[in-house]
Amino acid sequence: PAPGMDSLPEAVLVRILASIPAVELVLVCHLVCCQWKNLVDGAALWILKCQQEGLTRAESDVENWQSFYFLSKKRRNLIKNPCGEEGLEHWGEVENGGDGWKIEELPGDFGKEFPSEEVHKYFVTSYEWCRKAQVIDLRAEGYWEELMDTTQPKIMVRDWYAGRSDAGCLYELCVKLLSENEDVLAEYKSDTVTIPQGNDGSWTEISHTFSSYGPGVRLVRFEHGGQDTLFWQGWYGARVTGSSVTLEP
Repeated sequence: PAPGMDSLPEAVLVRILASIPAVELVLVCHLVCCQWKNLVDGAALWILKCQQEGLTRAESDVENWQSFYFLSKKRRNLIKNPCGEEGLEHWGEVENGGDGWKIEELPGDFGKEFPSEEVHKYFVTSYEWCRKAQVIDLRAEGYWEELMDTTQPKIMVRDWYAGRSDAGCLYELCVKLLSENEDVLAEYKSDTVTIPQGNDGSWTEISHTFSSYGPGVRLVRFEHGGQDTLFWQGWYGARVTGSSVTLEP
């Protein structure tokens, strides 16, 4: 009989398998035979796929190359409508204190341009607390249970806030990692940030990284908000934009 693929040198077989889409490697090729299972579970195949697709990292920094590949390919901002381009679409549990939330164009009155040219709008709060939240379903976004429970990829949270230079304001950020039943498994809550009247109107980034948070995380709840400290009618409170939640490879 003609020689089969099992007679090929392992290095050649790895190169052939590396040309197959990643999902098929895991769902189909993994089941063909013990040799293919070991190759799909091993590092060499995924290191090659990462090299072919420009996903680079020092080998000493990666514990599981298969997870690194999938997390790198999926990496994106999981917050929808982070800059107000769609009004308040995708934001729930909205608290409209004072005159409520408003969306304005950058840089706004008594404000500064945002550090990134890709951001054109921001949300602004009023003279009583305005808050809004977004809940991210990780499974719906393609992050399967075993990945979240075993690999526990770092969850990076970022937000940007600013005040008007002619008014003082307050800002808060609270992010929770939740189970399927919405039990709180980890939480980050910022201090209440006070921006004084007479500030320069510049934007400040706040960030937090969740790691080693344990099994069971299925949802991320992101909430932020603010108000002004002068109780002026209108929209003189904290400005927010560029919110993001990413799972890091």
